[in-house]
Amino acid sequence: MYMNNKYAIVNFPEAIEEDGFVKIFSEKSLDDSIALLSQELHNLKAQGRYYSVDMGEMVQLLAEYFNYKNIHLYNTEQLQSIAADSAFQHDLFNDFFDIPFPTSTKPKFTFIDLFAGIGGIRLPFTEMGYHCVFSSEWDNKAKETYMANFGELPFGDITKEHIKQYIPKNFDILLAGFPCQAFSIMGKMKGFEDTRGTLFFDVATILDRHRPKAFLLENVKQLVSHNAGKTFATIQQVLSDLGYHYKWKILNALDFGLPQKRERVIIVGFLDKGACDTFNFDFEKIPYNLASILEDDKDVDPKLFVSEEISKKRQQKTEKKQIFYPSVWHENKSKNISVLDHACALRTGASYNYLLINGIRRPSSRELLRFQGFPDNFKIAVSHGEIRKQTGNSVAVPMIRAVAQRMNNILEKIH
Repeated sequence: MYMNNKYAIVNFPEAIEEDGFVKIFSEKSLDDSIALLSQELHNLKAQGRYYSVDMGEMVQLLAEYFNYKNIHLYNTEQLQSIAADSAFQHDLFNDFFDIPFPTSTKPKFTFIDLFAGIGGIRLPFTEMGYHCVFSSEWDNKAKETYMANFGELPFGDITKEHIKQYIPKNFDILLAGFPCQAFSIMGKMKGFEDTRGTLFFDVATILDRHRPKAFLLENVKQLVSHNAGKTFATIQQVLSDLGYHYKWKILNALDFGLPQKRERVIIVGFLDKGACDTFNFDFEKIPYNLASILEDDKDVDPKLFVSEEISKKRQQKTEKKQIFYPSVWHENKSKNISVLDHACALRTGASYNYLLINGIRRPSSRELLRFQGFPDNFKIAVSHGEIRKQTGNSVAVPMIRAVAQRMNNILEKIH
């Protein structure tokens, strides 16, 4: 796909030229164009080619990038001069490459990252030297975090056909933490057709078109029992009809060294039956330690400490409970409080209200990321409120890492 004319941003209808200057663009078009620019530059770097692309396309992309960065408009001659100077380009796009988790320049396998969130599924594959050739995510703030850490802006709504067209023809693995929705024709068991109108349909469509060697899907554990099991039965039927062999299991973050009870269903599939037969979910449990992820109270934003009134109420509700430190205090829907050595599953919004560290404060942004297993060099590029939302929507990275390493061992043998 690399910068071919069919999918070039110059074909976006929102572009308007006026008096030799390039006027840019609707917000939607701009997001997609920056996604194209950032992802293509990383793809070119992985090929060892960097900026050897069509001049006209680079000029257009540069114009959009300048506008994104609030740089004054350049005319066509200026842009062509810039595009011809690769050293200047490298400085210009430094924020695409000065990142904690860069792409491999000699990737052994490629993958796409769908419903990418902040990159929790991507991270272990990047660590293994894999190269991401396409990513998509609809939430703008999640895109900011993703961009800060991986140097690329994900494309937007993957349900749109024009976004699907940016996916390269060939890649090795599909990754997707797709949201669970009720299926539109549930119960008639028409397989692929039963999934229309759901986000899994888009995953299935991409698997059907591109036939990657393998996939990894992640979802809430309730997917397995949703609609009396019919939803999951349809998903399994579709994967089988597409020619994939797969295994699945509900895994718990607590078993992978994280002090968080977070259960998720993981589905791993291969085109090669022998590869699937070899794969298993028999992982050795790793002990967790709450103290290892907590910051010192003096280093935590004072705004995260609860009021004296809330503190008194918590103390009253735990008078007859065994209190120990460090601990996580959970208040459930019935207002009962549990004192635990781990967190219950982080939620996108409610964690702020029901989860307290040692009964006195809410978790910091870094602690929330640590609860999910993100390393400390993972950049925080958004507000604390957004981090609460993003970590609640994300995955337990060590759990994914264990699965990814096992997939890699198999793929290397059949490659």
